[in-house]
Amino acid sequence: MEFNYVCTECGQRFPIEPKFMVCPQCSLGQISDQPLRGVLEVELTGQVPADWEIAALLPVERRFFPSIPVGGTPLWAPQRLRDEMGFPGLYIKDDGLNPTCSLKDRASFLVSAFAAKFHIHEIVLASTGNAGSSMAGVGAAAGQKVTLFLPAAAPRAKLIQALQYGARVFRVNGSYDTAYDLSLAYTARFGGLSRNTAYNPMTIEGKKTVALEVFRQLGRVPGAVFVAAGDGCILSGVYKGFRDLRQLGLADRLPTVYAVQAEGSAALARAFDHGGFVRESSSTVADSICVDVPRNGFHAVKQLKEHGGHIVKVSDRQILAAQMMLARSSGLFTEPAGAAAFAGFVEARPRLPAGTVAVILATGNGLKDISAAGRDVEIPDKVIGSLDEVSQG
Repeated sequence: MEFNYVCTECGQRFPIEPKFMVCPQCSLGQISDQPLRGVLEVELTGQVPADWEIAALLPVERRFFPSIPVGGTPLWAPQRLRDEMGFPGLYIKDDGLNPTCSLKDRASFLVSAFAAKFHIHEIVLASTGNAGSSMAGVGAAAGQKVTLFLPAAAPRAKLIQALQYGARVFRVNGSYDTAYDLSLAYTARFGGLSRNTAYNPMTIEGKKTVALEVFRQLGRVPGAVFVAAGDGCILSGVYKGFRDLRQLGLADRLPTVYAVQAEGSAALARAFDHGGFVRESSSTVADSICVDVPRNGFHAVKQLKEHGGHIVKVSDRQILAAQMMLARSSGLFTEPAGAAAFAGFVEARPRLPAGTVAVILATGNGLKDISAAGRDVEIPDKVIGSLDEVSQG
């Protein structure tokens, strides 16, 4: 296989080198408080063998990847949940079982390999929590320095996780968007490789592997995929994976992709419905998808429109209810962003054609943010000393 970068706006092609992050020409039109202009994707050409492996569809050679087992996460067939919902074609892709308990490991894994290939020793990024702890963990396996800009409001568990892995962490007095800008300013002044979502083309390319795995596990393209969306980078990765499969003749169609947004952080939904991005302060229990300006916004909305995708908005109450329903009916404890994808499925369920095979992307483990999960459970106040104090339930 051969690989190069292609601009998602003007179509210009570039070699895969560290100096290219966004299109040099289209990025000149970048406006403050707007999504990135000139997002680059990896374009692949060539023939793929019948016994193809996922690694063969990635633009960095296998020898540069660190020895940490990213990917290969299970695709659940949750029988009890299927029965309760009357939906026999429901599947859950559990990416909370990646090494740092997040789908973001897929992007970090490829970014780490890219940095190793080009002898770059420091990786820099902003994160609401998952991408940062992910890059810190993968970077630790690779012996790479990771510098992280994290909003002060990020969940404590994600902060502690990143620090355990040895990342240098700067807590930012502001939102994720502020942290993003500071991280870009850091690399401009001090160097290092930016891992920022969408800004680094390897982030979308790494996340496409979840689509490749779903295809191999099912043996076909699903009818629908539900993915929580903030910046729109995972969404674009899902599309990229299925588009690559179609381009290579391995699949003949794409799934219908449902981007699920929290009502309190719905910039993609507003742009999809009305056109244009206007910055609004975001707030949602699903911190992983809480962004004011979706950095991959233009590219994400373009793909949804071109490929017949949909956007579903759900409330925080629906997200927390979906989180508990997944836990109690399937045994899967996912963080609020993963639960948002399931909440979107519950919302769209009446409109799905009979017999649809639907895949929910559960993007992170629920222990990443127990403060959110703890809102709807009651911890017993009473402490017992013997069974004499227990009644049969």
